[in-house]
Amino acid sequence: MKRFFPRPAAAGFTLIELLVVLVILGLLAGLVGPQVMKYLGDSKSKTAKLQIEDMSAALDLYRLEVGRYPNNSEGLVALVEDPGNAPNWNGPYLRKKTLPKDPWGYEYQYRSPGQNGVFDLYSLGSDNAEGGDGEARDVASWE
Repeated sequence: MKRFFPRPAAAGFTLIELLVVLVILGLLAGLVGPQVMKYLGDSKSKTAKLQIEDMSAALDLYRLEVGRYPNNSEGLVALVEDPGNAPNWNGPYLRKKTLPKDPWGYEYQYRSPGQNGVFDLYSLGSDNAEGGDGEARDVASWE
């Protein structure tokens, strides 16, 4: 003998249930999104600081071998290419043999003698202009 069970009603979600889920997801994105963007901005500043420290160490090695830091006309290029007037140059002094750009795609600024030390090495931040707050803040070797 065969038993018949009644068919269950069509399973699914109502429009109200879907709208509630979408509102909850929108609220979560509104709360979490700005925090994620803040961390991304901080990570670029931290990357710039690490690159500046790495290039500062390369500049110190350059000074040990050549006897002086590169002047303003030689710039940071002296770390990867022989400037021609440095008899003990034994570079390149950077591992990748190229000058890195800052995390925002701009050139690092170099000044020797520096206003804040023997040399100044810094990034102007996301706006590529002096000063600024947040992600546009300058990142420097003397900080």
